[in-house]
Amino acid sequence: MNKIDVKYVALEGAVVPEYKTAGAAGADVCAYLPEGCVTIAAGKFAMIPTGVFYEIPDGYEIQVRPRSGLAAKNGITVLNTPGTIDSDYRGELKIILINLGDKDFTINHNDRIAQIIISPVIQAQFNPVQNLSETERGSSGFGSTGVV
Repeated sequence: MNKIDVKYVALEGAVVPEYKTAGAAGADVCAYLPEGCVTIAAGKFAMIPTGVFYEIPDGYEIQVRPRSGLAAKNGITVLNTPGTIDSDYRGELKIILINLGDKDFTINHNDRIAQIIISPVIQAQFNPVQNLSETERGSSGFGSTGVV
Protein backbone atom coordinates (compact mmCIF):
# COMPACT_ATOMS: atom_id res chain seq x y z
CA MET A 1 0.00 0.00 0.00
CA ASN A 2 1.32 3.45 -0.94
CA LYS A 3 1.68 5.92 1.93
CA ILE A 4 2.35 9.63 2.13
CA ASP A 5 3.30 11.67 5.19
CA VAL A 6 0.61 14.08 6.36
CA LYS A 7 1.54 16.25 9.32
CA TYR A 8 -1.11 17.13 11.89
CA VAL A 9 -1.73 18.93 15.17
CA ALA A 10 -4.45 17.58 17.45
CA LEU A 11 -6.11 19.41 20.33
CA GLU A 12 -6.02 17.67 23.69
CA GLY A 13 -8.65 14.94 23.70
CA ALA A 14 -9.06 14.85 19.92
CA VAL A 15 -8.94 11.49 18.17
CA VAL A 16 -6.38 11.21 15.39
CA PRO A 17 -7.81 9.70 12.16
CA GLU A 18 -7.30 5.98 11.97
CA TYR A 19 -7.61 3.27 9.33
CA LYS A 20 -9.67 0.50 10.92
CA THR A 21 -8.45 -2.29 8.59
CA ALA A 22 -5.31 -2.91 6.54
CA GLY A 23 -7.21 -2.45 3.27
CA ALA A 24 -9.25 0.60 4.28
CA ALA A 25 -9.14 3.51 1.82
CA GLY A 26 -10.64 5.96 4.30
CA ALA A 27 -9.48 6.90 7.78
CA ASP A 28 -12.25 7.55 10.30
CA VAL A 29 -12.51 11.03 11.79
CA CYS A 30 -14.22 11.77 15.08
CA ALA A 31 -16.21 14.63 16.55
CA TYR A 32 -14.39 16.93 18.95
CA LEU A 33 -17.06 18.00 21.43
CA PRO A 34 -15.38 18.01 24.87
CA GLU A 35 -18.02 20.38 26.27
CA GLY A 36 -20.94 18.13 25.37
CA CYS A 37 -22.86 16.89 22.35
CA VAL A 38 -24.60 18.24 19.25
CA THR A 39 -28.08 17.17 18.21
CA ILE A 40 -28.94 17.55 14.53
CA ALA A 41 -32.69 17.77 14.01
CA ALA A 42 -34.25 15.83 11.15
CA GLY A 43 -33.76 17.79 7.94
CA LYS A 44 -31.11 20.11 9.45
CA PHE A 45 -27.33 20.27 9.25
CA ALA A 46 -24.44 21.23 11.54
CA MET A 47 -20.71 21.84 11.28
CA ILE A 48 -18.91 19.45 13.62
CA PRO A 49 -15.33 20.15 14.76
CA THR A 50 -12.71 17.38 14.80
CA GLY A 51 -9.96 19.08 16.83
CA VAL A 52 -7.37 18.14 14.17
CA PHE A 53 -5.40 20.44 11.83
CA TYR A 54 -3.44 19.15 8.81
CA GLU A 55 -0.49 20.06 6.63
CA ILE A 56 -1.33 18.32 3.38
CA PRO A 57 1.56 17.97 0.92
CA ASP A 58 1.40 20.03 -2.29
CA GLY A 59 -0.24 18.05 -5.07
CA TYR A 60 -2.70 16.31 -2.71
CA GLU A 61 -6.06 16.97 -1.09
CA ILE A 62 -8.09 15.41 1.69
CA GLN A 63 -11.55 14.30 0.58
CA VAL A 64 -14.21 14.11 3.29
CA ARG A 65 -16.76 11.34 2.75
CA PRO A 66 -19.71 9.92 4.69
CA ARG A 67 -19.52 6.81 6.83
CA SER A 68 -21.77 4.21 5.24
CA GLY A 69 -23.10 2.93 8.57
CA LEU A 70 -24.30 6.37 9.68
CA ALA A 71 -25.95 6.93 6.32
CA ALA A 72 -27.63 3.51 6.09
CA LYS A 73 -28.82 3.32 9.70
CA ASN A 74 -29.57 6.97 10.52
CA GLY A 75 -29.65 9.03 7.33
CA ILE A 76 -26.58 11.02 8.45
CA THR A 77 -24.28 12.07 5.61
CA VAL A 78 -21.72 14.70 4.66
CA LEU A 79 -23.59 17.64 3.13
CA ASN A 80 -20.93 18.66 0.59
CA THR A 81 -19.73 15.18 -0.21
CA PRO A 82 -17.02 14.76 -1.08
CA GLY A 83 -15.70 17.77 0.74
CA THR A 84 -12.26 18.98 -0.34
CA ILE A 85 -9.53 20.16 2.02
CA ASP A 86 -6.86 21.95 -0.03
CA SER A 87 -3.13 21.61 0.61
CA ASP A 88 -2.80 25.29 1.58
CA TYR A 89 -5.53 25.18 4.27
CA ARG A 90 -4.23 25.10 7.85
CA GLY A 91 -7.45 25.48 9.83
CA GLU A 92 -9.30 22.83 11.79
CA LEU A 93 -11.00 20.08 9.83
CA LYS A 94 -14.74 20.50 10.37
CA ILE A 95 -17.36 18.17 8.95
CA ILE A 96 -20.70 19.45 7.64
CA LEU A 97 -23.21 16.74 8.52
CA ILE A 98 -26.85 16.67 7.45
CA ASN A 99 -29.61 14.59 8.98
CA LEU A 100 -31.71 13.17 6.16
CA GLY A 101 -33.43 10.80 8.58
CA ASP A 102 -36.81 11.29 10.23
CA LYS A 103 -35.51 11.51 13.83
CA ASP A 104 -33.13 13.88 15.60
CA PHE A 105 -29.60 12.49 15.83
CA THR A 106 -27.12 13.20 18.63
CA ILE A 107 -23.36 13.30 18.08
CA ASN A 108 -21.16 12.83 21.14
CA HIS A 109 -17.52 13.65 21.79
CA ASN A 110 -15.23 11.24 19.89
CA ASP A 111 -18.05 9.63 17.84
CA ARG A 112 -16.86 8.57 14.38
CA ILE A 113 -18.62 10.95 12.00
CA ALA A 114 -16.92 10.74 8.58
CA GLN A 115 -13.91 9.37 6.78
CA ILE A 116 -11.07 11.06 4.92
CA ILE A 117 -9.23 10.00 1.79
CA ILE A 118 -5.86 11.38 0.69
CA SER A 119 -5.98 11.93 -3.05
CA PRO A 120 -3.60 13.33 -5.68
CA VAL A 121 -4.64 16.53 -7.42
CA ILE A 122 -4.12 17.40 -11.07
CA GLN A 123 -4.76 21.02 -11.98
CA ALA A 124 -6.03 21.78 -15.47
CA GLN A 125 -4.61 24.20 -17.98
CA PHE A 126 -7.82 25.80 -19.32
CA ASN A 127 -7.43 26.68 -23.01
CA PRO A 128 -9.97 28.79 -24.90
CA VAL A 129 -10.95 27.49 -28.36
CA GLN A 130 -13.53 28.49 -30.98
CA ASN A 131 -15.18 25.04 -31.24
CA LEU A 132 -15.25 21.73 -29.36
CA SER A 133 -14.96 18.31 -30.99
CA GLU A 134 -18.18 16.52 -31.97
CA THR A 135 -19.45 13.40 -30.15
CA GLU A 136 -22.43 11.08 -30.61
CA ARG A 137 -24.04 12.49 -27.44
CA GLY A 138 -23.35 16.09 -28.29
CA SER A 139 -25.04 18.53 -25.93
CA SER A 140 -27.78 16.14 -24.74
CA GLY A 141 -27.91 16.54 -20.98
CA PHE A 142 -29.34 14.95 -17.84
CA GLY A 143 -30.97 11.57 -18.46
CA SER A 144 -30.24 11.64 -22.18
CA THR A 145 -28.55 8.21 -22.17
CA GLY A 146 -31.09 6.49 -19.91
CA VAL A 147 -34.57 5.05 -20.35
CA VAL A 148 -37.19 7.53 -21.58
